[in-house]
Amino acid sequence: MKLHAPPSNARLSLIVLLTANGVVLWGVLAEAWPAFPLLFLFWMENVIVGVMFAGRLLLARPDNAALWGQKLFLVPFFCFHYGMFTLVHGLFVITLFGGAGHEALTGSMGPGAVPRVAQQLLAEFDLWVPLAALAASHAFSLVWNFLLQGEYLRARPKELMTRPYGRVVALHVSIIAGGALAMGLGSPLWALVLLLAIKTAMDALSHMREHRRARPEPATAFPDVVPVRQGRGNE
Repeated sequence: MKLHAPPSNARLSLIVLLTANGVVLWGVLAEAWPAFPLLFLFWMENVIVGVMFAGRLLLARPDNAALWGQKLFLVPFFCFHYGMFTLVHGLFVITLFGGAGHEALTGSMGPGAVPRVAQQLLAEFDLWVPLAALAASHAFSLVWNFLLQGEYLRARPKELMTRPYGRVVALHVSIIAGGALAMGLGSPLWALVLLLAIKTAMDALSHMREHRRARPEPATAFPDVVPVRQGRGNE
């Protein structure tokens, strides 16, 4: 599979994305996390991704009046569907990787309890700085690529709705498998660094594909030239 470099205006956001993952690496090295807080941080990033895509849905092609009627249905439906999808995934992460000390959190983890549970785990493992770095990366991409580079003028809301699911599924099948392996090995540092490296590489590939797809079609050469039919003689 041949991958092309992202357009030059998307390279800055790619650098920001890699820097944010570098902050997570700092947390792994400095705080000596086990596998669970790293996986929980990745889950929290999925929540942020959902919020950003809800924002994209709202901001896409604001001059198209017909689309606003669709958005009245699409945005609440996306928030509900993606929210439930993410909630189930969070329960799975906490149950499978949280250990006996955290399993009790899942008993009351309905939609209304998510902020309380998230705040408790973020404080317990001191994840606020890396989470802020990841949130800033996604917010920067929203502003820099989607708004300032004009992607919102070409975005299709129905396509935007489905895009984050592919990222979540592809990323976390790999991440959960890697997390299970890391925990089985006792969460050695090298395994967590490798897990983060896999996640960062998948983030970068997803970023390049997304913004390559969002580039405008190249203009055809000489668009105003009309072919001239050759006449027979001097008609």
